[in-house]
Amino acid sequence: MTLFGGVISVTGISFLMLCVFAILFVGYSLGRVTIKGVSLGDAGVFVVALLFGALLFTPLENQLVIRGEIEVGFAEKALEIIESLGLILFVTSVGFIAGPKFFGNMKKNFKSYVLLGLVIILSGGIAAVACIFIGKGIGYGASIETQEEFTAMITGLLSGALTSTPAFSAAKESVAAEHVSLVSVGYGIAYIFGVIGVVLFVQIMPKLVKADMAVERAKLSTGDDGATKKKTFKGKLLELDDHGVAVFALAAVIGTVVGKIAIPLTSNGLDGTCFSLTTTGGCLLTALVFGHFGRIGKLNIMPSQSTLKLLRELGLVFFLLGAGVPGGADFVKYFDPMYFVYGMIMTILPLIIGYLFAKYVLKLSLLNNLGSLTGGMTSTPALGTLISTAGTEDVAAAYAATYPIALIAVVLVSQLIVIVF
Repeated sequence: MTLFGGVISVTGISFLMLCVFAILFVGYSLGRVTIKGVSLGDAGVFVVALLFGALLFTPLENQLVIRGEIEVGFAEKALEIIESLGLILFVTSVGFIAGPKFFGNMKKNFKSYVLLGLVIILSGGIAAVACIFIGKGIGYGASIETQEEFTAMITGLLSGALTSTPAFSAAKESVAAEHVSLVSVGYGIAYIFGVIGVVLFVQIMPKLVKADMAVERAKLSTGDDGATKKKTFKGKLLELDDHGVAVFALAAVIGTVVGKIAIPLTSNGLDGTCFSLTTTGGCLLTALVFGHFGRIGKLNIMPSQSTLKLLRELGLVFFLLGAGVPGGADFVKYFDPMYFVYGMIMTILPLIIGYLFAKYVLKLSLLNNLGSLTGGMTSTPALGTLISTAGTEDVAAAYAATYPIALIAVVLVSQLIVIVF
């Protein structure tokens, strides 16, 4: 890009950086727009990235070229690096944050929190499978000709409907390379309703049941988070750095390796169909363990909360940007109104089933119920809305208990759908 007769010339990597920060600025600005208490939040970055990809991907692609006898473009690879870095930062941060409460809540509240998380994700998976069979009957939709392409689209829709970044990544890693863009398009189509649908649900349900929030807050049991029973270390812990970046990096290294361990599912061994946690599951699991123990001997292995919150935020928006731009490039080609309907089904069905299961089977109070739903739907924006609606941050305890289970479950469900269909 050249301005003022060549006085300002922004090309190559500089042009990429310009685009990245411009998307972040405009995306965050869009996310701040609130209409009747509802805003996109971080999803604004993804929406802007999709629009950028749909309208301006070609100029970006033309700037990122290695010139020689054969010109080689690396725009998609550059965005893939941004996406992968964002993914690792995001899921590792989530694991560390949830770790201190995760195993304690698993032990104490398995039937209420963990089981509900599984029910919600399985409901979403069943809805996705139902949509696959519906597609077989009425047609796959715009520009999709094969079963494999449609399955990739459905897994993208499922991850978007559940606003699950790890499921999105797992689906992209599981499908064939030529179908990755379909996962991104599906994610983009379903994500906005996935966010808004859950945000509206946690605001509307208390009004529908005419809940007295003072009474509901009194019913809300925060209990022991599982971390307070640990023996406190008397003395000064060894810190590798002031912010915990070193131990964060160590968890990411171990998690990446763990995520690549292949487990054969057929008699063909490693040459046949294999299962792995992927980078998503590996980093999440490792960070959960690190966060749970907090230290090894005198060595502190828990980054500061301020570091984790910053890295989680950066990771999320980098991931959404890196995935959204190439997804937007193919968005117009593959969009079909029916896909949006499929996404709505995959959001609404788990919400309704999860709410009824928590209320009538698990007998959870309203705020425990809704807090668990936000975790089961992996919806951080909805948790923020629920905190405002409920007037207490104690609802985050239920969210923290179901969120990690839902993340792992939705990764496995996404991979299973790709393997089976």
